[in-house]
Amino acid sequence: MLETKDLLLDKAKFEDWEPMFRHVWSRPSSFRYMVLETTQDEAEAQDRMRRTIAFQAQQETASTIFLKATRLAIGFAGIRQLEEDTWEETGICLGPDFWGRGYGTQVLDCLLRHAQERGAKTFLYSSWEENRGSQALAEKAGFVPYATERHTRPHDGRDYTLIKYTKAIP
Repeated sequence: MLETKDLLLDKAKFEDWEPMFRHVWSRPSSFRYMVLETTQDEAEAQDRMRRTIAFQAQQETASTIFLKATRLAIGFAGIRQLEEDTWEETGICLGPDFWGRGYGTQVLDCLLRHAQERGAKTFLYSSWEENRGSQALAEKAGFVPYATERHTRPHDGRDYTLIKYTKAIP
């Protein structure tokens, strides 16, 4: 488990399906700039939570984001090791009701610290070109862009440009 001022990054439990469905998975704005799709109903959300729990059990650095004060599930985040000293974020997603509170900054700082503790010297971050909030988060954290890539989202054929960022970790 990882901790910030206001948040916990921890493994999901089955009962977290309902707040994740209500605050994240059912909300189209949560996935506007991601390749993931929304979840349409409670049965699908329960199945998604089972898959999330299994995925997080296999991926040590994949977490659900909880409010520390209430343990309400409000998003997800993860990182992965690419090379011995290079790590990247694999996604940071907060439900739209929790935007604008500094939680994204807390999550990214926490992920950076965790990667550094695991030996990272370089950390990579990516953002859709249209996602101004994500770009501002990267720039605020000291990331610099180094490449762009064109992609097509599989489930709806939407074309997008991914801006790739890098940051040296002392």
